Amino acid sequence: MTTRPHDPTLTAACLASRAAAALAVTPRPTTVDGLVVGDPGTLVRGVAVTTLATLEVLERAVAAGANVVVTHEPPDYDHTGAAVPDLEAEGDPVLAAKRAFVADHGLVVWRAHDAWHDRRPDGVDEGTARALGWSLDPAAEGASVCEVGPTTLGELAAHVATALGARTARYVGDPDQLVRRVGLDLGFRGFARNRALLRRADVDVVVVGEAHEWETQSYALDAAHLGTTGRGAPKGLVVAGHVPSEQAGAALFADWLRDVVPEVPVTFLPAPDLARPALPTERPAERPAG
Repeated sequence: MTTRPHDPTLTAACLASRAAAALAVTPRPTTVDGLVVGDPGTLVRGVAVTTLATLEVLERAVAAGANVVVTHEPPDYDHTGAAVPDLEAEGDPVLAAKRAFVADHGLVVWRAHDAWHDRRPDGVDEGTARALGWSLDPAAEGASVCEVGPTTLGELAAHVATALGARTARYVGDPDQLVRRVGLDLGFRGFARNRALLRRADVDVVVVGEAHEWETQSYALDAAHLGTTGRGAPKGLVVAGHVPSEQAGAALFADWLRDVVPEVPVTFLPAPDLARPALPTERPAERPAG
């Protein structure tokens, strides 16, 4: 990579435009991508890339000297922004505090989601596969599938949790199930895609970010039961959590962006997993009577 001197005339709009041209993905008719908060004419001092621009991540971005934050997921709690009018009408204090911080520090927030997924291979899937030590099978049409085995579902789930920092990861299925091929459906991609991947003959286990429990996880539980009773192919599901499942994909975007704009400092800021595990509280041993 060739490093060029910092360009004091590069605006946030030009930065996003140059990245879109380099990515060369046909834009969706309706997209969530683009500059969603702040002045597009802002001169870029530094860029911070993250999976999710939480308030704490925005604070770290400012501390790192960045005034443009690239986030894969929405900063305003709704994928398409449909809930924002209600939050504004309610005078929601959390959204108001976040917007005040952005305004006070002159930040620009750039959403980079659709085009990165539409890249081939999918940028999120490729980054996550690399983090897991796997490679995407180019011959697996219509899905991201990795050769991983042989291993077991229990071992695979533990590996996913450790490698992705997924502290609330869970799995569905027989822990001793033999696994050779894994399908990736990261982030939140919906029941239709999840179940289609679970049904594929060339997939033993599906790793998702998050899913509705009464849909994907219930379906996976029944599929696993059919497998353990000899009435179907053994199947398993690993639920890593939304942010951990896409974190490495955002890190890959940061690496890619450094090559696109080598004259601008680009920092990757990992977002924390959104929840903590609720460990059971140990009860003191009961004293014997008498």
